[in-house]
Amino acid sequence: MKPYVILNAAMTLDGKIATHTGSSEISGKEDLKRVHRLRRECDAIMVGINTVLIDNPRLTIHKIKADKSENPTRIVVDSKARTPLNSRILNKEAPTIIATSKSAPKERIRKLSQKAKIITTGNKKVNLKKLMAELKKMGIKKLMLEGGSTLNFSMLKEGLVDEVRVAIAPMIVGGVKAKTLVGGQGIPYMKDAIKLQLKKYHTLGKDLILEYKVLKSQK
Repeated sequence: MKPYVILNAAMTLDGKIATHTGSSEISGKEDLKRVHRLRRECDAIMVGINTVLIDNPRLTIHKIKADKSENPTRIVVDSKARTPLNSRILNKEAPTIIATSKSAPKERIRKLSQKAKIITTGNKKVNLKKLMAELKKMGIKKLMLEGGSTLNFSMLKEGLVDEVRVAIAPMIVGGVKAKTLVGGQGIPYMKDAIKLQLKKYHTLGKDLILEYKVLKSQK
């Protein structure tokens, strides 16, 4: 058992979610509101450690009117417990979970446990399937994945994503080192590609919103 997982992202027409410098201001104002409405619908938001280190996000609902109690639980996939203690994600605006592995330094775990709940799965890396099972047990039914390209690939490859929602902005950045929507090792053969079914599409301001159901994922 696992939560229902929606992978949400904004990307350029050429599939980039950030430039090679880490700049990622892609969404238009209307799309930002859409993202925050989706946050309000979900029990939790999950990101990878690189997102925390580069963007220092709050991961709260602040682009639309919402009560503090509506903020979803924030989850960081952080195998080595590298989340800085002064990160905004550790503020008191919403509960936070740090998902680590057994390889994380005990002293880092001790310090982070004073500000967040710690879930440990996996030896060197977080075991995402076990993490999802733990989150389901905690009552998290609907999870929004705002991962970077590596976490997005890992979640898709493990068959843990149910929906993909993307906002495509009318811009192109290029760059071999610019981050794409899905990175990681990639799938070697096209016949094994993760299959999607288009559910909805519409324009929102200057952006094109696409919503897909995941039909096939790697088990």
